[in-house]
Order: sequence, then C-alpha cells, then structure tokens
Amino acid sequence: MPKIRRRRTVPAAPLGTILGGRKLPELKPDPKPNQRPLTILCISSYEKGQEFLRTCKREGCRVLLLTVEKLRDANWPRESVDEFFYMPEDLPVQAIINTVSYLARWQPIDRIVALDEFDMENAAALREHLRIPGMGLTTVRYFRDKLAMRGRAKEAGVNVPEFIHVLNHAALNDFMSRVKPPWLLKPRSQASGIGMKKIHAPADLWPLLDQLGDAQSNYLLEQFVPGDVFHVDSIVSERKVDFAEVHSYGAPPLNVSHEGGVFTTRTVSRTSAQYKALQKMNRDLITALGLVRGVTHAEFLRAHEDGKLYFIEIAARVGGAYISDAIEAATGINLWREWARIEVGSGNTAYALPKRRREYAGIVLSLARQETPDTSSYTDPEIVERITKKHHAGFVLRAPKPDRVAELLDSYSVRFREDYLAVAPVPEKPSS
Repeated sequence: MPKIRRRRTVPAAPLGTILGGRKLPELKPDPKPNQRPLTILCISSYEKGQEFLRTCKREGCRVLLLTVEKLRDANWPRESVDEFFYMPEDLPVQAIINTVSYLARWQPIDRIVALDEFDMENAAALREHLRIPGMGLTTVRYFRDKLAMRGRAKEAGVNVPEFIHVLNHAALNDFMSRVKPPWLLKPRSQASGIGMKKIHAPADLWPLLDQLGDAQSNYLLEQFVPGDVFHVDSIVSERKVDFAEVHSYGAPPLNVSHEGGVFTTRTVSRTSAQYKALQKMNRDLITALGLVRGVTHAEFLRAHEDGKLYFIEIAARVGGAYISDAIEAATGINLWREWARIEVGSGNTAYALPKRRREYAGIVLSLARQETPDTSSYTDPEIVERITKKHHAGFVLRAPKPDRVAELLDSYSVRFREDYLAVAPVPEKPSS
C-alpha cells in the first residue's frame, strides 16, 4: 500500500502497532450517523475548491482532504479542514482504494467528492467500493468520456458533430470518405484541448495512430465544425436544473489554447433566442446523462455554416478560468458553495437556491510576459476582480447591461495583446 502522510500519524498496520514512536488513538464505538457530524472526504490533485471546503465546514461537517504531496503547502482553508492526507501523484486506482479503505477503519466516511474533473473516476470507484451514496462509474463516464457522452447525447436526440471511435480502421476510412475534413482527433478523457490534433487528410491520421499504438482506442475522431462556442454552467438538485447561466466565448477555447490569444467570455443576454435555446438544450442533455445532483460545465457550438446548435462536451464540475467568479459577480450565486450544500444535503433535505441578481459579467484573461503584470492603467468601475496569478493578466467585469460588458471585453482584448500577451505551447498533461 502506498505511503500516505497526514498531520498526525496514520496507522499503517494492525491496531495497537506503534508507528513513528506514537501509539494509535484509542478507537471508541462510532455513534449512530444521526448523532455525529457528517464526514465528507474531498479529493483533489489540484489547488481548487476552497469555498467548497469552507461551506462543508459551515454546514457542520467533519471535512477530510486527500490531496497530492506537492500541494502540502498550498493555499487551503486550513481552519475548515479537520484532517489532511497526502499521497504521491499518479497513484493507480486500486492503491487509492486501499488507502481510503484503510482510513475508513478508524473513522466513518459518509460522502466522497472529487473537487477536480481528473479525480472524478477515482472518487466514483471509491464510492462503489465503500458503498457510499453518489455518482457511480457508469454515470461518471458520461461526464468524463467524450465518446460516452456523445453517444448518449445522440441517442437522446441532442445534436452532436459527426464522430467515430478510433477502433476499426475500415470504419475510420469510411468515416473520412463521407465526412468532410478537417477532423479533430480527441482523447476521450482529457480537458482544455489537451492532446487534441486537427487532421486535414487521411494521410495525416495514420502516422498519429501508429504513434499511439495500443492507446489509440482511447481516442475519437470528430468532424471539426467552425462556429461560435458557448458554455452553460448549472446547479442540479434531484435531477432538476435549478440554476443555469449561459456565456459566450470570444475566440473558441481550442483556438486560444493551441494558437495563443486573449481568453474572454461573457454572459449572454437573457432575453435572446440563443439564451433560451441553449437553456433547453442544456436541460435535455443533463436529463439524458442522468445526473442526480451536483454542478455541470457544458460547452455548445453554433455552426457558422448552418446556424445549428451542437453539443461539444460536459463535465460534472465547476468551470475553470475564473468562470465561477464571473457567475458570482453577475448573479451572487457561488457555484462551489451551492455544490457543497447539495452534496451535504444529498437529497435528504430540500435544496433552495439563494436569491439571485440578474446583472451581466465577463472575463478577460491572458498569459503575461511579466511575472506580476501592472494593471493599474485599467480603471473602469466595472472591474470587480483583478486576477493576481503569476504570469497572468485578467479581470472579472460586471455591468447592468450585456452591451457594456461586450464593449469592455473587445477593448481590453486589443490592449492586452500590446500590454501583456505571451504564448505557450499546449501542455501534454494538465498542470495544477
């Protein structure tokens, strides 16, 4: 079993063993679940979810955090976490199951939540092994596996670009003969454009598949559909979408991640036909994929050629790139906080969405040449948050009307290219 570390000695052998000069704590009979705090184990390989942890603690939970060793000194809300556990990176799932099963010998675990998309399958495997309520592996794959989510969406009548599993080579040849290029070669379980390749001709595909070898079945090939890209971020309780905000990206995220540029997104006018159509498509999708409770970040595309809406992908997590900050700026709703409330309630208590505002927000963000960019020349009162991450420049904006947000984002995008913009290659794997 892999070695894990915590703030006090973790037993690594049968009860009564002395480890590191300290005896195991005396174990007492566990009170009935309704006579003790709910214990929630959060898992994250990335530094995020601080408000989720705080909210769980405010809700009266005992909060445990299992994270990777390199994040031991990260900016966690330590006053809200009862126990920290540290593990090496890239542990196989069975090692994680063994580790958490061992922890469960001396304290109860009532809920398990992955704070990041890349930990979702591990959390689902733990729930199934320990028989803890929550999303299991089958449902999780609809929110992690791009092939599974597309197949299920298509079965339910949700419009998707043409796609095929990279499996049978004759079928791939047939696909490329009838679906016009370019195509996208996509890993089934990655995010943020990582690992994607644009393919312009069949001759470009085969060498890539030779390089992938036995791993090629972990990919799908999809028609590339040029268009405007949107994201819808939702709160779901007992299969009902209680909250959803629609945003429009400036440049498609795939273009920004692969070609460089300034990232922007802004709230879509809530009176527009586009807003209403995306709200419906998002509800239909979540229903088809079977999410019971949680949060989602879904991406859709409006094709330039035919004007139709297409589903691109969905994840059962809070959107990155400060999207949750923009949603809170516009509505007052914090997705991390509401997700925590829903997980703690777990359907046993009725969920009520807090009162919301109906303003508009946007984000402008870019990699910066400077380690700590000076943004003091940007003084518009609509700036409600300045992003302070190293080698990044960015703002969250808020205004009563969508046109003002769009005007500022257009202006700032031009200025950022002159003042800050740096370009870096797409990483081969996600970084925290």
